[in-house]
Amino acid sequence: MSYTGWVLITAGLVGLSCGIVGVLLILRRMAMMADAISHTVLLGIVVAFLLTRQLSGYHMLVGAVIAGLLTSIMIQWLQSRGVQGEASIGVVFTTLFAVGVILIATKVGNAHLDVKHALMGEITFIPWTTVSLPWIGEIPEATLILSIVLLVVLTVIIAFYKEWKITSFDPALAASLGIPVIIMHYAFMSLLSVTTVAAFDAVGAIMVVAMLITPAASAYLWTDRLSVMFVLSGLFGIVSAVSGYYIAAWLDTSISGSMAFATGLLFMASFLGSPKHGLASRLMSRRTVQEQ
Repeated sequence: MSYTGWVLITAGLVGLSCGIVGVLLILRRMAMMADAISHTVLLGIVVAFLLTRQLSGYHMLVGAVIAGLLTSIMIQWLQSRGVQGEASIGVVFTTLFAVGVILIATKVGNAHLDVKHALMGEITFIPWTTVSLPWIGEIPEATLILSIVLLVVLTVIIAFYKEWKITSFDPALAASLGIPVIIMHYAFMSLLSVTTVAAFDAVGAIMVVAMLITPAASAYLWTDRLSVMFVLSGLFGIVSAVSGYYIAAWLDTSISGSMAFATGLLFMASFLGSPKHGLASRLMSRRTVQEQ
């Protein structure tokens, strides 16, 4: 596999996994939670590094998941005390992210862990850190981790598809049917945290937020069926990753930033041209009604 091939595969895995998880974020009206967790996982990563003094390993994933769950619990606690949802998200994620930044500046020292790396990622370095697998050979470590995360995401989504559908659209009905809504919520927060941190080192916080929200928002404009929305969102994530890479090569700029920009272009195309909820179709329908 060529250097470009590994970068595209890794970015495509990020787009696919984040796109699938992002559907549930959009339907649950928790889009800003993606922004919160994608930033607060930095604190978990930094704390894991301070405890182990190692920049790689599953302890990073554990630390990030704990930070993600802590973010969700703190936001839920503030909301239960009467703080507005948007305000509680803003307070928690900015505070925990700031603590992570302060720890990097004061405790990490010369380790390759900095704020720029956290925001933009280092996708260009992915092909150089490899692991050896039987019958497969050398593959990038980030690609392996993202493949495992994608498998976990698909398994959890498919295994509990009906539960996700009911709890996303009508939590009260789900509770009346005996579905553990609270457990499903924190299971989803764990899934979101795992997906976020798996992509965090490769592409940074900016692209993680873009891939979690924008492909799903674009898919929402094209269909009202949940299964189709999952497929479209994952596909849009892959298309954004591939097109963003070639935009970056053309402009000689940040790969992760260009991929995030590509998600915005795709959303604008969906917003304008979607035959179901697009701006053009709504204007045509309004004109038809006026003419009648």
